[in-house]
Amino acid sequence: MYDVYCFDLYGTLIDIRTDENDLGVWHKMRDWYLAHGVEWSAEGMRLVYRSSFVKEMIRSKAAVPEADVSRIFFLMFSSGGVTPSEELIAETAWLFRRETTRRLRLYAGAKELLGALRQAGKKLILCSDAQRLYTMPELERFGLIECFDRIYLSSDLGCKKQDPAFFARVVIENELMPNRCLMVGNDPYSDAEPARNAGMDAYCVRSAISPKDAPWALFDRDRMDLKAVRRDLWKWEPEHDEDFGYKPRKFGRRVR
Repeated sequence: MYDVYCFDLYGTLIDIRTDENDLGVWHKMRDWYLAHGVEWSAEGMRLVYRSSFVKEMIRSKAAVPEADVSRIFFLMFSSGGVTPSEELIAETAWLFRRETTRRLRLYAGAKELLGALRQAGKKLILCSDAQRLYTMPELERFGLIECFDRIYLSSDLGCKKQDPAFFARVVIENELMPNRCLMVGNDPYSDAEPARNAGMDAYCVRSAISPKDAPWALFDRDRMDLKAVRRDLWKWEPEHDEDFGYKPRKFGRRVR
């Protein structure tokens, strides 16, 4: 088996649905900001939130940038003359996350899979396109923080997994041998392909939030079943040539 297993979070270990376009959410955010001294209209907040994300990513020098939601909420306070504390920003972000979340649950078998790998002496690293202010409370809620040796979030790095800098940092900071690492995710484009470009192997399982346009052939398992994934991973061995480095293979090994 591999020495290191990198995991995506949302859509791989946690099933999630969110809706940031619901105007009802923005009415509640308007009331929250008004209670803290900043007056917005609900529709105005929704538009500024979206445009602020775009502006932050345009400003970034990353190849595939990620904005930090904490800065977005900070700017929305400061534009009204209020300098928010870190605590207020965290409370604002968590309110927004609660109001926009329609489903949030741990996939059956997620903790058992991680626990089995850790018991086998494997190093576990979380690699997620996610916001720290949302993700850390959710990891704590599901008891997943202690499952990982390291946690890498796009909001911290300023770039998403498709940016080569993301996995490069994971490899360098953990002194990894990429040919001994396996990335497990649900997105062939954001999980599997970037990991393979970094010299790792990848395993991709289709879940409800996997890209709808992704061909079935790009998935190693065509439905979310972490018990089956666990059985698959126990059979997998590194596909790299130990002496000569990366040995390309067919993109995806479909397993039923």
